[in-house]
Amino acid sequence: MTELINPFMHFHVIKDYRQAGKINHKLSDIILMTICGVLSGHDTWEGVVDFGRLRLDFLKQYGDFKEGIPSADTIARVMGMMSTTALQNAFIKWMRDCHTLTDGEVVAIDGKTVRGSYDKSRDQQAIHMVNAFATANGMCLGQAKVNAKTNEITEIPKLLELLDIAGCLVTIDAMGCQRKIAQKIVDKSADYLLAVKGNQGKLEEAFSEYYHPSMLQEFSGDSYASQDKSHGRLETRCALVNKDLSVLGDLAYDWPELKSMGIMVNIRQNSEHATDENMSVRFYISSKELSAQELHDATRSHWQVESMHWVLDTAFKEDACRIRADDRAEAFARIRPVCLNLLKNEKGFKGGIKRKRMQCAMDENYLSKVLGSQ
Repeated sequence: MTELINPFMHFHVIKDYRQAGKINHKLSDIILMTICGVLSGHDTWEGVVDFGRLRLDFLKQYGDFKEGIPSADTIARVMGMMSTTALQNAFIKWMRDCHTLTDGEVVAIDGKTVRGSYDKSRDQQAIHMVNAFATANGMCLGQAKVNAKTNEITEIPKLLELLDIAGCLVTIDAMGCQRKIAQKIVDKSADYLLAVKGNQGKLEEAFSEYYHPSMLQEFSGDSYASQDKSHGRLETRCALVNKDLSVLGDLAYDWPELKSMGIMVNIRQNSEHATDENMSVRFYISSKELSAQELHDATRSHWQVESMHWVLDTAFKEDACRIRADDRAEAFARIRPVCLNLLKNEKGFKGGIKRKRMQCAMDENYLSKVLGSQ
């Protein structure tokens, strides 16, 4: 991880669509105040304004604010007018400047619904965001909104096009197991690891015919196993990798640069003496010649993106947020990962994200440190 760069330099290029003669508060100031307010524990426009009024002198160190603090209605209206695509591009460029992905790093891609954005009275569906997550350092690299008339399959290639993922291993769940997505990843000089399920029926059937539980005792390919015990539960993970793709028949030629097929078997017991077991079997294809341990570690790393979603819900109360109108819910959804990355990058204060947000609210020096501008 390289030194974090102040993101506000990237947000200055976002176009302001308001009439020039009627602008009292700069767009860059509104974005700055929103980020600082969210960093300090506020999850509503009103809360952001409360922060601004109490920390006006602090904000003037970084912005203009000649006309003071805008109202909550002004902030909400301006954020709703702003191009969320431009905000997305600014965020991705910021991450590209401050975060260098290591060769072979796992980049997990997964979607999350912002449940509080659903509005029954307006017949407005909850917005759904696709996140790209660098698992080694726990940083969100970028997002894409899934539009009402599209799905993740359509939006993932668009997100991948914006990211610099050369040399990385991109992991996606079964929804993203599509030839076009695999080709896009290969075109970006990266490798894919895609989960196989019912949406690729013939491929799943070929895996099912190939796999047999006896492989856990005797397997001609590469294998690796781990075992963890936590809270009275014992979990065993077994990874099997086969590079002889002849078992897939002609299906192997349908996938770009396909080099290995993998099987992950998870066995859970409530205790060492439990007689019943909960077993799950997952199938994978990859353009990389994976070892069994690499498959094991990559599939475990993928689920770290769920930890990011969990933090957004628990520490930022994303699902409880009732911001809905225009593009305001999407704008706020894009601000949260900015704040999460800033908070996670600050290593000096030993505490969780909630405590770091409270520290930002109480200590201007710490907030400056989090912003990376000091």
